[in-house]
Amino acid sequence: MSAYRTRTFTRWMLKAGLSDEALRQAVAEMQQGLVDADLGGHVMKKRVALPGQGKRGGARTIVATKMADRWFFLYGFSKNERANIGKDELKMFQEVAKELLGFDDRQLLVALTAGEILEVCNGSDKA
Repeated sequence: MSAYRTRTFTRWMLKAGLSDEALRQAVAEMQQGLVDADLGGHVMKKRVALPGQGKRGGARTIVATKMADRWFFLYGFSKNERANIGKDELKMFQEVAKELLGFDDRQLLVALTAGEILEVCNGSDKA
């Protein structure tokens, strides 16, 4: 399993106090079929608990995946910020998902090296 986060998602995540451990837990749940919404075009919505809050009042994440080996966290928002994403945003996320999920290993390495995406690290690593 390889999980990544975009720069935009990373900025939001750090502000929200979300950890890579919470993202890894979300991926583990999605691997078991626990997805909050399949938005089409390999874009999923997954609730993630924020520190001190449960999932219900916590954060919503938008994830690009084919439910296989790669997971890209594209966007996040807290439930009290907004109810959902709009149609235009969904279309954009679907286009980004298609691009990221089409990356071969070399393209993935280039994106990582450029800082366009960051690997979701384990507890001993730092973001």
